[in-house]
Amino acid sequence: MKKNRLLCTYLIFDILAALCAWFLFFVYRKHGFDPYFYPSFKEVIFFDKNLYLGGAIILPTWILLYTLTGYYSKIFRKSRLQELGTTLSIILLGVLLFFFLFILDDQVQNEDIRQIQLIKYFLFYFSLQFLLTYIPRVIITSRVNKKIQTGQIGFNTLIIGSDELALTTYSNIIKQDKAAAKYILGYISLPEIDNHVLGTQLKHLGSIDQIQKIIEEYQIVELVIAVQNGEEKYIETLLPSLGQYHDLTIKIIPHTQDYLYGKVKTMNVIHEPLITISHNKLSIWQKSLKRVTDIIFSIIAIILLSPVYLFLIIGVKLTSKGPIFYKQERIGLHGKPFYIYKFRSMVVGAEKGTPQLSSKDDPRITPFGKMMRKTRLDEIPQFFNILKGDMSLVGPRPERQYYIDQIVEVAPYYKLLHTIKPGMTSWGQVKYGYAENVEQMAERLKWDILYLDNMSLQMDLKILIYTALIVFKGSGK
Repeated sequence: MKKNRLLCTYLIFDILAALCAWFLFFVYRKHGFDPYFYPSFKEVIFFDKNLYLGGAIILPTWILLYTLTGYYSKIFRKSRLQELGTTLSIILLGVLLFFFLFILDDQVQNEDIRQIQLIKYFLFYFSLQFLLTYIPRVIITSRVNKKIQTGQIGFNTLIIGSDELALTTYSNIIKQDKAAAKYILGYISLPEIDNHVLGTQLKHLGSIDQIQKIIEEYQIVELVIAVQNGEEKYIETLLPSLGQYHDLTIKIIPHTQDYLYGKVKTMNVIHEPLITISHNKLSIWQKSLKRVTDIIFSIIAIILLSPVYLFLIIGVKLTSKGPIFYKQERIGLHGKPFYIYKFRSMVVGAEKGTPQLSSKDDPRITPFGKMMRKTRLDEIPQFFNILKGDMSLVGPRPERQYYIDQIVEVAPYYKLLHTIKPGMTSWGQVKYGYAENVEQMAERLKWDILYLDNMSLQMDLKILIYTALIVFKGSGK
């Protein structure tokens, strides 16, 4: 069963559940519970426009709620127990929302009777929506899980490693899940490792420096890393380069210290315990909320700062010759280039040929540009970058490819920053400020990696507050 087909199946049954629940609830509310509202069932069905108006509003709202909470993001390998909790919580939230929007308009003379009605309305609609939604979901999920267990549905898998540990890992996987054997397509070896005992069981597809080509050629969706402690240096270089593969699941063999430090967490009590590597700390709904916040904040900022924009436009124009705005190519999410916009703070032609970083006493910076840089006001045109979707309010500052190539030689894990959108401000920018050379860029990197592993909406708010303080104090480096 293909992903799109399965997604459509879930969507169709969720749509039917939402429509049926609303229809039955509306009839119960307007006719069944209190028949004095309408003299006949037909009048409810054919002459009450609120039935169809409510359905037109409720249907897309339910689908939006399911989408924002990430229900449709992971179609395969759903946990039925987890699905029960997720469905209950989403439907409770949705019913409460609809209840306050559509149900509290009933007019009943006796207040006690009204309260009883409202409670019955709520329980009836909640029960309908939950049962009609969850029963098809659990049936679909059970059928899909069974097909995975029997091998009718599988995921092309690649093992990194070739020695006894890799062989043991492979043996344990197929021992516990025999159907998985036909989907483990082969292994790739590490440099300077001549021990290829796994080659007796699997095909050798190449070496680790060919991994991107192998992933694309064999359509790999799962990667199992089975290496000894001393070989982890290769993995540290490898992982950042895999951030571009959004659907790739990476699992690694835990070592003893991982158990002791509590890093091994799994819901599966049967299969081999593997750590799933993920630097994505935000859930689907948090990502959606972050994007909505970016848009709303940027629109408000552009409106409120319009006098500041005008002041800076005049200031740049009067203090130096050349264009008011400056654009430069930077590297953003998943390594895609985009143009970042700033108020020009340097003289025209400040950078010719080889890219150059600015310094504290850089003669290329105009006097007005120094003021803008200290207060970060030269960055405010980037609110338009945020509206376009190239950037976020908070995230690692984007760099040019020229400097990225140099940073990666010192710190290969820099590429992990490309797994999220770059930001107008960042933890590294707040703690460190502008970097004057590659060494300082690498030094600032630790704060951005720390942000990556501690991403949250609360963290974003803190960084925005500190950025605001820097702007007001003019204490930026």
